[in-house]
This record gives sequence, C-alpha cells and structure tokens, in this order.
Amino acid sequence: MIIQQRIFKFVARANWVLLLMAGAVAGALLPQDFTLGIIAGGLIVTLNFHLLYRSLKKFLSPPYLFSTRKVLVKYHLRFVSSILLIFILISREYVHPGGLLMGLSVVVASITLAGLVEARKIIFKEAL
Repeated sequence: MIIQQRIFKFVARANWVLLLMAGAVAGALLPQDFTLGIIAGGLIVTLNFHLLYRSLKKFLSPPYLFSTRKVLVKYHLRFVSSILLIFILISREYVHPGGLLMGLSVVVASITLAGLVEARKIIFKEAL
C-alpha cells in the first residue's frame, strides 16, 4: 500500500475514533451544550473531509476527469453550507462555541497524529 493511501485510511479512521472518544469524555464530564458542540463540529468536519476525498478522487480518476470548475463549485457549496450550519448552531445557542471549535479540530488532530506516526516509522526505520 502506498504511503498516501495508508495515511488517508489512518486519518479517516482516527477522525471517527477521536470524535467518539471526545464525545464520550465530554458527555461524562461536561455540560450538554458543550458536548453537543464537540459532536456537531466533529461531524461537520469529518463529513466534509470524506466528501472532499470523494470529489478529489473522482476528479483525479482517468475515466472521469471532471473539470476543475466543477470541483471548486462543489468545494465552495460545502464550505458555504458548513458556515451556515455553524452560524445556525451558534446563533440559536444549540451548542457551545468552545465545544464546536474543539469538534472542528478533529481532522486537524487526526492529520497531526498521522504525521507523528509516519515520522516515527521513518525514524525507527533509519535507526535499524
């Protein structure tokens, strides 16, 4: 398996694991609106990550090769819909903004973790 596929699979799984762990810990220790913020933010960013992956995969596949404009339009539609959803969640006080921010950081944490794991593999491979 090439390194890009391995990293993507790791990040995709880590997104869900981190979201479930953060939701469980928050549910046990924090107020409900904060927990809902973590879960909502995590779901928004994780679903956007998967949809972006699907769009780019389709765009870069030889039989289909979509236009760049089509990919950018999809990206901007997802971005605007995410902004509207976040605005509604915060303005109607369904979630705590801090919890939402923590939830929105799930993919960043997963990517950072994947980078650390890959760096460790490279360092220990060179040490042997």
